[in-house]
Amino acid sequence: MERCRMVFSGSGGQGVITAAIILAEAAAIYENLTAVQSQVYGAEARGGATRSDVIIADSTIYFPKVNQPNVLVCLTQEAYAKFSPIIRPGGLLITDRRYVTLMKKVDARQREIPMFETVMDKIGKPIVFNICMLGAVIAMTDIVKPDAIMKVLERRIPENFLEMNRQALHLGIELGYAAKR
Repeated sequence: MERCRMVFSGSGGQGVITAAIILAEAAAIYENLTAVQSQVYGAEARGGATRSDVIIADSTIYFPKVNQPNVLVCLTQEAYAKFSPIIRPGGLLITDRRYVTLMKKVDARQREIPMFETVMDKIGKPIVFNICMLGAVIAMTDIVKPDAIMKVLERRIPENFLEMNRQALHLGIELGYAAKR
């Protein structure tokens, strides 16, 4: 397996860091891979800039920070402006078309996915936007299996929110597969 370096970016309250933690746990615990996850918060608890780095590999990881991600997720315009220049040439850049307008020419496969809109249309609660995004990421990268993500969700999410998260994950997977073509 080639080492996968990912940056999830957005603003506080979008669940960017939670999604990165879930992905790293799924990889390390249920896929028997090596994973590290680190995060940076903005000054504010909600609304400030957030970034979470995830590295997944089948060998030892010596440095936990991602300098040139081969997968970059930007869920705000600010995150896109700040982080799009660091993507590895030919990498995958995922944005949500509600929050991000592509403006720069970036040497990457850019995919605008209507994740927020789909979550609101199908589920009606924005709280699972991050899980939909995570579903799109795993569908487009094949880095972990959906079952591994669900096992982490079953351990972390209260039972009364589990079905909503399952739906969001599957919506994201469908969107990711459609965007992958």
